[in-house]
Amino acid sequence: MRVEIWSDIACPWCYVGKARFDKALRDFPHRDEVEVVHRSFELDPGRAKDDIQPVITMLTRKYGMSAAQAEAGEDNLGAQAAAEGLDYRTRGRDHGSTFDMHRLLHFAKAQGRQERLLDLLYRANFAEERSVFDDDERLVELASAAGLDTEAVRAVLADPGAYADEVRADEREAAQLGANGVPFFVLDRKYGVSGAQPAEVFARALTQAYGEPAPLRIVDGGDEADACGPDGCAVPQH
Repeated sequence: MRVEIWSDIACPWCYVGKARFDKALRDFPHRDEVEVVHRSFELDPGRAKDDIQPVITMLTRKYGMSAAQAEAGEDNLGAQAAAEGLDYRTRGRDHGSTFDMHRLLHFAKAQGRQERLLDLLYRANFAEERSVFDDDERLVELASAAGLDTEAVRAVLADPGAYADEVRADEREAAQLGANGVPFFVLDRKYGVSGAQPAEVFARALTQAYGEPAPLRIVDGGDEADACGPDGCAVPQH
């Protein structure tokens, strides 16, 4: 069974949702038969590489919220991440283009290192002090830690066209499947799960999809899904 996950490194609910899905997958009896493929989805496509802002500033300018509202949202997201055992810096993070990261993830996929690189990118962006946006050498270091050849990584970053078509193809396919926010999980092209649903929802979807031929259906977790989209990221109020 193949599970495809559309996500963006800048999306906090993708960070949390992956942890919840991973928990469900660890407990799934047929986990050794599941192939996980990560697909590209930019929340801010077309953003210039040098357009880097503090997260709080980006939230206030893009979504019209006050600084207090933005900070409260980050605090709530930090609590959600902590509940999944994830570190999350609620202050001092920045935001920028993730296009190069998605290109590197496609390169890593060809080398069998995609999952490891994605985990390192998430942690670097959400939990570590050094930015992943303002220095290509930071991405080189993370890719090297994932087991990728350093010079090959530099070559990919130096060529804006390398793996660009693969990124855009993923994004077109997400639109065709009706995904207008992330994370978005597609299980064997039978079931779609939108948002950072609880682990038990992912567990139920894995069980339903395993060995069952059916067209793509959206799994309802019972509550509005937590996700990030063009209008921002859903933030719990309590």
